[in-house]
Amino acid sequence: MKIRTILVFLLIIVIGYVIFQYQKYSSRPMPTELHPIVEDNKEDLIKQANQLGISIVITDSFRSAAEQNAIYQKGRETEGTIVTYAKAGESYHNYGLAIDFALQTNEGNVIWDLEYDGNQNGESDWMEVVEIAKNLDFSWGGDFTRFKDYPHLQMDFGLSIRELKWGKRPEGVVD
Repeated sequence: MKIRTILVFLLIIVIGYVIFQYQKYSSRPMPTELHPIVEDNKEDLIKQANQLGISIVITDSFRSAAEQNAIYQKGRETEGTIVTYAKAGESYHNYGLAIDFALQTNEGNVIWDLEYDGNQNGESDWMEVVEIAKNLDFSWGGDFTRFKDYPHLQMDFGLSIRELKWGKRPEGVVD
């Protein structure tokens, strides 16, 4: 009986903590642009890639809820192929913490070719960009275990989507 009472008490504490955390952050507004550190690291990524003779294009960054839902509908309710499994609020793009990139050839074409070696150094330009991004503390979607998202780079600052939905934001973000 005593163990049961202790377990119930611990459960009440945990539930209270979760409610407190949710209420503490739930009134925070959604971001409307890239997080400043993500923005700075995006610019550094472009510069460092250029120094290697690789031109990249940022094809996507911050997305509003409406934009996310429109992308989610592709291949489902609208024409096209499925490009995301994340509805509004379920993508790091919605919190200004993710970007997508592509390569730009010397002819100006935008490509998503993981094997392309435009700077002709014997290495995949794509993987050279990924290496730079990882050194800038981005996580790469190609390392995801469930759904490989090769153009995707994110900085989650240790926050899960659940925490972001609750209103938590990276340290240093002021409401």
